Amino acid sequence: MIARTAALDLTLAEIDAAAVLIRDVVPPTPAYRWPLLCERLGVEVVLKHENHTPLGAFKVRGGLTYVDALRAREPRVTRLVCATRGNHGQSIAFAGSRAGLRVTVVVPEGNSPEKNAAMRALGAELVVQGDDFDAALAHAATLVAGDDRAHLVPSYHRDLVVGVATCARELFAAGAFDVVYVPIGLGSGISGAIAVRDLLGLGTEVVGVAAERFPAYALSFARGARVETGAAQSIADGMAVRAPDAAALSVIRAGAARIVMVSDDAIREAMRWIFTDAHNVAEGAGAAAVAAVAAERAALRGRRVAAVLTGGNVDAAVFAGVLA
Repeated sequence: MIARTAALDLTLAEIDAAAVLIRDVVPPTPAYRWPLLCERLGVEVVLKHENHTPLGAFKVRGGLTYVDALRAREPRVTRLVCATRGNHGQSIAFAGSRAGLRVTVVVPEGNSPEKNAAMRALGAELVVQGDDFDAALAHAATLVAGDDRAHLVPSYHRDLVVGVATCARELFAAGAFDVVYVPIGLGSGISGAIAVRDLLGLGTEVVGVAAERFPAYALSFARGARVETGAAQSIADGMAVRAPDAAALSVIRAGAARIVMVSDDAIREAMRWIFTDAHNVAEGAGAAAVAAVAAERAALRGRRVAAVLTGGNVDAAVFAGVLA
C-alpha cells in the first residue's frame, strides 16, 4: 500500500479524521447500480450519489473541513468571502454560519436564482458582480483587501480536498472499479479521487470530465501548460471555469488518465437519463460524468465503472426545459 500521495501530501488518517468531522452533517452517500442506466449505456456503471448530501452536492464536505482548519489556524477571522456559481458558496455559507462567522458570497450576473436563494437561506450575504465566475472571483478579492479579519476562501485548497476526498474514500470502499469519472470545476473532487486512489494503491483510472464550452482544464492537460479560455455559457455552471488552478492542474496531470470533454447537449441527455433510469435529479455538472461514460461506452464494455453525480441543485425551470 502506498502510504502517502506525493501530489497533495495527504494521508488516509487525515481523510478518515475529516470523515469523522463531517459525519454528523454528511452521512455516507450511496453508490448505486441502476439496471436501466446500465442497459442503456451497455456499461456496468455505479453512480456515487453526492446529490444526496444535505446541501445537494459534494462541496459541503470541503466547506466543513476548510472552516474547521481555518478557525484553528487564523482565529482572528470573523468574515469569510468567496466566489461561486452555487455549490461552493452554499458549503461555505453553511460551514461558516455553523462556526459563527459572517459569510459574503459573490456570484456572477445571471446566476441560478434557486442557488442564490439557498445561499441566502444559509445565512450568506449575496453580492452579484461580474459576467462569470472568474469575474466574480476578482471582485471577491477586493472585498477582503485591507481587512485582516476577513478571509478569501478559494475554490481549490488542500483543506477543501481533504474534505471532498471522503467521497472517494466511500466510493472505493463500495467496491473495485476499473475507471472512475469525475467532473472538474476547479478540481477538488478529482484531486480527492486521485489522492485516495494513490493512498490505497489501486490501479483504477481516474478520468476527468470537462464541459466543451469551458475546455481550460482539458486543453491545459493536453498541452502540459496552463491555458485560459474565453467567457461562455453552459448548462454545467459548476464546471464553468476559464482559468485552471495551477495546483489542481499539477495534481490532475500527474494522476488522471485523461480528460473527456462533453457537450451541453450530451449533458442534457445525461440529465434526462438519470431522471428516467435512476429517478434522481442531476444538475449539469452532476450529470457530466454520465455523459462522459456514454461518450466512451464502446471502450468500457466489460469494465466496472463509477460516475460521480456531484450535485442535484438545478433550477426547476431549467430542469423542466431539459426534460421537455
